[in-house]
Formats: sequence, structure tokens, C-alpha cells
Amino acid sequence: MSEPAALGFPVSTLDAPKLHFAFEVRIWFMRVQTIPNMPSGAARGAVYVDRGEFSGPRLRGKVVPDSGGDYALFRPDNTVQFDARYMLQEDDGTLILLRNRGYLWGYKPDTMQRLRAMVFEGGPAVNPSEYYLRACPSFEVETGKHDWLTRHVFIGIGERKPDGNLIRYYVLS
Repeated sequence: MSEPAALGFPVSTLDAPKLHFAFEVRIWFMRVQTIPNMPSGAARGAVYVDRGEFSGPRLRGKVVPDSGGDYALFRPDNTVQFDARYMLQEDDGTLILLRNRGYLWGYKPDTMQRLRAMVFEGGPAVNPSEYYLRACPSFEVETGKHDWLTRHVFIGIGERKPDGNLIRYYVLS
């Protein structure tokens, strides 16, 4: 089951990489803590998983509440470098540890300020075309029908919501 062709994906070549939709995760987190003004000039934020759900052609289930969170580094260059870990539970009961690393930054100088206003002050939504929210996930899961997750490279493309994130994951075949 680990071969791309066995998953129904055409195989990538050096000249033609191929991405295929795997699943999307909608996660809600409202609890936030921050360590501001660190000596490095950065700040550390933590958001904790309240709830979530995921679905795709081969996966469907829920994000396990209180199973982890995102420990983002707010860098002085207005880039958020995130490092999230939390558990997914497939509808069949299988637990999957998702570790997500990536970046969020705005294409214009005021984008990150507007995203903060959207999240913390109820400001207007910011169009996802105005920022870069990309992730590189990895997975841990027991041997079985979902262990294909542990043998492929994925990328995630996300949207920041006022109460969490939506990230779509694509597998590189």
C-alpha cells in the first residue's frame, strides 16, 4: 500500500512532480499564551487544541481535544515560525500523531498586523491571497491501513481563521 501507484497516484518524476489532495484539517483553538519580548527579539506563542475535524479521500475523523497545540515563534522579521503537535483520531479509532512545521508571513507590510486584528480584536477577515501559510507535516501511526502517511512527503497550504486554521494537505507522489 505504500507505493504511489497502489494509492492510485501517478508517480512523480524529476521533471514533473505531482501533488495529490490527501485531506484537510479544520482546527479550533481559542486558548492563547505568549512570552513577549524575549532577548532574541522574538516572542513565543502557544495555542492549545480545543477541537477539530479532518477529512479526505482516505481519512476522516476528529482532532483529539487537548492533545497538543502550536508553539509558534514570532520572529522580529514579522514571520511566524510554527511547530505544532496534536493527535488525530480516524473514524476507525486509529490514533495519528501530526507534527506540523511551517511559516506564516504577509505579502504586504501591514498583513500580519491585520491578521492579529482579525484574531484578537474581531477585525475584518484577511484574504488568504495576502499571506503565506505553508506547512510541512509528518505523521506517526501504527502499522496498518494508515501507515502510508509515514512514507510520503506532504505539504500543507493553509488559511488563518479568527478561531483557528484550515490546512489542506497534499501528498507528493
